[in-house]
Amino acid sequence: MNYTEETALFACAGDTLMGILAKPEIPAQIGVVVIVGGPQYRVGSHRQFVLLSRALAAAGYAVLRFDYRGMGDSEGEQRDFEAVNADIAAAIDALQTRIPFVKQVALWGLCDGASAALLYCHETQDPRVSGLCLLNPWVRSEMSLARTQVKHYYTQRLMQKEFWLKLLGGKVELGSVGSFVQKIRLSVSGSSRPAMEKEPFQQRMATSWHSFRGHILLLLSGEDYTAKEFMDYASKNAGWGNALAHPRLVRHDLHGADHTFSNEVARALVVNLSIDWFDCQTRQRED
Repeated sequence: MNYTEETALFACAGDTLMGILAKPEIPAQIGVVVIVGGPQYRVGSHRQFVLLSRALAAAGYAVLRFDYRGMGDSEGEQRDFEAVNADIAAAIDALQTRIPFVKQVALWGLCDGASAALLYCHETQDPRVSGLCLLNPWVRSEMSLARTQVKHYYTQRLMQKEFWLKLLGGKVELGSVGSFVQKIRLSVSGSSRPAMEKEPFQQRMATSWHSFRGHILLLLSGEDYTAKEFMDYASKNAGWGNALAHPRLVRHDLHGADHTFSNEVARALVVNLSIDWFDCQTRQRED
């Protein structure tokens, strides 16, 4: 399908945000807002968000990718993923204002962009959000990182003959051994930091996940510690419970893919899985 791209400037709490709207010739009623993760802007790593947006638009889905306040070409002060609810709401407003035919919106986010999408739904209960496309969600804490490293790195190292030869030969630095011991202690006992007054963002994400009535697409990279950390956290933390049994969850594990799906095969697979998921939602709306 033919599509056009245009600049989308819109207001958020007195600041002007910069976005790019990919507009299909005949847009579907479901639109997409790309939530940027990490210290990124609307282009994404290796132009990932550009390529994704154009592919979705060619498939009939309007896509708005934008810069948070304080990032890229947007005005305002920089903020982290826990403080971008107003930015996301303004982006949804901008998409629907420019394409009134769009009635529902899916939030597509990678890493802490996925976390921000869940937090947005938790704190706003925005009825316009009917879908969440979450890639390698960020649940990082000192304890979860330690557990992930012990399980997926240090345990493998202990099974390697070359590690023991180096250790017995005095070629392993004492600092490395000390770090290993510290990680084990932290993974077992948890962080020594005092409890926060505000509920941790990981628990707010879990609450949002369980209460979300729309559809969820979960894409996990096979060669990514953030993805492994999420799976460990979701399977062991009480707040997440039986999260992976969400009745409207579709999950795909992309073996061999890194955190940002940087190779051509992984990028194409993400695009195709996203389009298939949107097509499925569109068909369900029509039935």
